[in-house]
Amino acid sequence: MLNILTTPIIKIKRNQGTIDEASLPEAYAALMADDVAAFPALRPHQRHAWHAFLVQLGAMAMHKAGLTEPPTDADEWRRIIRALTPGFPDDEPWHLVVDDITKPAFMQPSASSNEREKDYKSAVATPDELDMLVTSKNHDLKASVGAQGELDDWIFALIASQTTEGYSGARNYGISRMPSGYGNRPAFSITPSIREGVHVKRDIMALLEHRQTIVGDYEYLPESGIKLLWTVPWDGMKPDSLLINRLDPLYIEICRRIRLRGNDGKMSAIRANSASRRIVDVKGMTGDPWSPENTTATGSKTPTAFLGPRKFGYERIVDGLFSADWKQPYLLDSTRFDEDYFDENDSEKMQLIARGMVRGEGGTAGYHERVVPMRRAMAQSMGRPQAKQLEDLARERIEQVGIVKNILRHAIATFAAKGNSDFAAHRNGKPSPNELAQPWANKLDEIVDATFFDDLQDEFEKDESERDDIRKQWLWNGSNGVVDQADKFLKAAEDTLPCLSTQRFRARVNADRVFWGRMRGNNGLPFLFEITEENEAWQNNNQTTQEQNPTEAQMTLFQ
Repeated sequence: MLNILTTPIIKIKRNQGTIDEASLPEAYAALMADDVAAFPALRPHQRHAWHAFLVQLGAMAMHKAGLTEPPTDADEWRRIIRALTPGFPDDEPWHLVVDDITKPAFMQPSASSNEREKDYKSAVATPDELDMLVTSKNHDLKASVGAQGELDDWIFALIASQTTEGYSGARNYGISRMPSGYGNRPAFSITPSIREGVHVKRDIMALLEHRQTIVGDYEYLPESGIKLLWTVPWDGMKPDSLLINRLDPLYIEICRRIRLRGNDGKMSAIRANSASRRIVDVKGMTGDPWSPENTTATGSKTPTAFLGPRKFGYERIVDGLFSADWKQPYLLDSTRFDEDYFDENDSEKMQLIARGMVRGEGGTAGYHERVVPMRRAMAQSMGRPQAKQLEDLARERIEQVGIVKNILRHAIATFAAKGNSDFAAHRNGKPSPNELAQPWANKLDEIVDATFFDDLQDEFEKDESERDDIRKQWLWNGSNGVVDQADKFLKAAEDTLPCLSTQRFRARVNADRVFWGRMRGNNGLPFLFEITEENEAWQNNNQTTQEQNPTEAQMTLFQ
């Protein structure tokens, strides 16, 4: 019933704006033709789950069929996908509803006998109630509002739940591709375009390139491993748990026992708890092609979840791209497909796409997504020796921004403390000077974040002899440099933070003294203030210099 290989039930918005319904093979054909503008029923937090499903399934089907180029015809896609389930001539693994519980249905495992149907005690009325914890528990989206959910709503909710869910109470375990039940499954990949079809095709081709590397890095079966876990019976008992050495390197997993039901044209679902995980716990060390893996965890220590409070800020993106504490995802490496796309389309940029849900015990910090344009030089360095040079430049910039933020916080805290250095004496049950200063440092971070990677690439693309000047201009140029922005925030804080008029002048002078004194000091950025023939005239003519640098009399007035 409702065979997704033959029944058009997935809504597709075409490039020209029309909305059609397609079967899964027809959706692949449209993607390969780059004629998919969007999947209208797909919710933002489901994007990676659906993308990963399409890519893993497409790559496994192509590998099994011995194809090196994705088919463009829906019938050919249907043939190679169907070949992944040869033991089911009636296509049960591709039906949304199969009443016989001893047979699999799409993303729904079978049971060993009809007696196991009694395990399914939890009823699910809507697709969003079926969805992952973050929506079903009202943390970010209201639950059970999709009473009129259509078939593709159920498809997307089912895929998201089975491939991205974490721990949600006793006997409800999460996916294997997550370091812990309260972890997350972040996604990094680069693509010539954020258009659905180009991104899917690029990642399929990249996985075919990386397949043998994943096999070599982990313990997967290279050819005969289990590919689609819902095709293997599962009664939820401990003996049913699978070791990863029985799986295909690109396996599509399930983590819950779910069955869809169709009654009088209306869909619903039932769920059962499980006594153990579907896959024996490997703490997320699965070689997920999209996710960084923590390399610092040893023994029984649980690996750190990549996506946390910093979300996808510039520092966390740099960690995902380069950090030795994280094994970089395979799909960040440049591929032959990327080079061909550059040549054929005269493209100047790739796109880094980062996606993920921040999860925690009893709550989340929401779904986050970021797209970072990568020019040719940066994109081509990924996975190659040049990446070390790019990382060094990025780390230096992060360190220098950190210095400026620390100095800004200190200066504003000095002002908030009425020009005194004893911050503790000025709390009086109110926010401390440091607490008053932090929001301004956060604002500076936001400004840096907005252009960090464009600015980084400006420097990376220059000859080494020109990079010092590029860096100095980025830090301090009399207009929009990092130090310039920090100075503007200091002045704004001095104008807006409460301070008695009799104390304001003293507080301002001492705050400015801290700011520029530390900036010039050995622990600041002293190289910016070195007088050379090249910058002496600029410094002499800079109209803001006197305002930015207190006079000697001001510096000593209240010492």
